[in-house]
Amino acid sequence: MPATSPLTSPSTRLLAAQALSRSAGAPLLGGNAVELLIDGEAHFAAWLAAIRGAQRHVLLENYIIRDDEVGRAFRDALAERARAGVFVAVVADWMGCLGASGHAFWQPLRAAGGQVRIFNRPQLGLPFGWVSRDHRKLLLVDGVQGFLSGVCLSAKWLGDARRGVPPWRDTGVALRGPVVAEMQAAFAQSWAECGSALPALAGDAAPAGNIALRLIATQPSSAGIYRLDQMIAALARKTLWLTDAYFVGTAPYVQALVAAARDGVDVRLLMPGSSDVPLVASLSRSGYRPLLQAGIRVFEWNGSMLHAKTAVADGQWARVGSSNLNLASWLNNREIDVAIEDAGFAAQLAAQYERDLEHATEIVLSPRRHRRDKLGGATERPPRAHHDGGSSSRAATGAIRLANRMGAALVDQRVLGRADAGPLALGALTLLLLAVVAWWRPAVLAWPLGLLCAWLALNLAIRAWRERRRKSDAGG
Repeated sequence: MPATSPLTSPSTRLLAAQALSRSAGAPLLGGNAVELLIDGEAHFAAWLAAIRGAQRHVLLENYIIRDDEVGRAFRDALAERARAGVFVAVVADWMGCLGASGHAFWQPLRAAGGQVRIFNRPQLGLPFGWVSRDHRKLLLVDGVQGFLSGVCLSAKWLGDARRGVPPWRDTGVALRGPVVAEMQAAFAQSWAECGSALPALAGDAAPAGNIALRLIATQPSSAGIYRLDQMIAALARKTLWLTDAYFVGTAPYVQALVAAARDGVDVRLLMPGSSDVPLVASLSRSGYRPLLQAGIRVFEWNGSMLHAKTAVADGQWARVGSSNLNLASWLNNREIDVAIEDAGFAAQLAAQYERDLEHATEIVLSPRRHRRDKLGGATERPPRAHHDGGSSSRAATGAIRLANRMGAALVDQRVLGRADAGPLALGALTLLLLAVVAWWRPAVLAWPLGLLCAWLALNLAIRAWRERRRKSDAGG
């Protein structure tokens, strides 16, 4: 008799629900409608249509809003609504928009009556405060429609057909129902972080469907999504399929995935084959080996960039949002995700996952017979990779490597090389260059170090003065 998932078993559902609520710091909300959105073109069409139909207010929060055809289309649509008397509020991240859009870009919207705030500019007295970023991608219209995603407002997501660059692969959702009020409260927190509080805005929290979900709106050090990811890795009994753009797993999370795989769970991880942040891609690849050795299947996307952040477990639970599987998202940034407990939506996301695997290359430790599991047979475990002994000669070793590469090309697999050697060699070279510079031209390093110390001293002095002044005001 097949094992029953704790995500569906009546005898343990209450306990699992309590554990998920506590780990995520978010209650289960019923009565919602959810629509899956795939890639930038579908997102931009749906978002712009919602903005252009707004009657009361539009709230937009995004990490990158670029001064290109996409960014300008959104700015102009917002400005048109602001001129019509609609309340328009935008939160854009300072670092995300650095070099992408500036003060002049927002002038038409501000002139039309819209309000724009830039999240967490560098400030005196907070020397490392700028590290925390607003990584959310959120749109709310009239308190009725909500959207959250991994998609930023940039033409990069559309690719470039003239140069043969395909669109970026990304995932998001359109939401209606009680969750929209929770999303509006999350936006209000971000807005208040940049200035005065958001005025009271009307909304409609009436049920719009039958889907239960949790909204996880994390802030620095809250770690709600990290605890939830760990919990799902512990609860999954059959499948756990992950898509991530910038995977750099912590040891506890990697151990959770390894433990699940060794317990018979079909764990898969889909990541970009080519990344817009090559250093992160290199760090991701350096961690493949322990995953593969545990039986976790790793795939790399063959397109221009895979930017989606999703998870689907046991055909019952799914997560979509802005959080990556790394410390920046888990502990440092403001993120927003939705965890959906619905078999119908989970089936949609699982089907999309299998379609994505048709455009991906599987990474293996050594050649084996290629097989892609289909959804119906996902519980079937692939054979574990084996390790060959020593070779008899250099010629034989070279022939085997050539055969491996040819076989990998034929079956759409790639044999994992020494992925950890690249980052180690780069680190060694960097340190060697710094050592040479320090010996040959000490002032080249001394001046930046002196400026850094002066900057830190100034910021700490300002912070101390503010604390002293605050204490004096409280005492008076």
